[in-house]
Amino acid sequence: MEGNAIAQFVPLILIFAIMYFLLIRPQQKKMKEHQKMVEGLRRGDVVITQGGLIGKVVKVKENNELDVEIAEGVKVRVVQNTVATVVSKTEPANT
Repeated sequence: MEGNAIAQFVPLILIFAIMYFLLIRPQQKKMKEHQKMVEGLRRGDVVITQGGLIGKVVKVKENNELDVEIAEGVKVRVVQNTVATVVSKTEPANT
């Protein structure tokens, strides 16, 4: 009787394991990579936001904010986590 009850839960456990390795784990890895990219933003990086704006980072502020110049003399304040990709990175200064 007990063996039969355990056998009924084996498919559920297998489904959860498959879901974990196919969906949850890759999503967590992607989130970690995005967080690392956001933390590495510096002045001069060209970024694309999730809203589709392309601009150059002018200033990295506190409170997870950036000043991004989208046109000459036009700056917008953007939350760091809304940066989707970094188009080009600036090279670190050799000091």
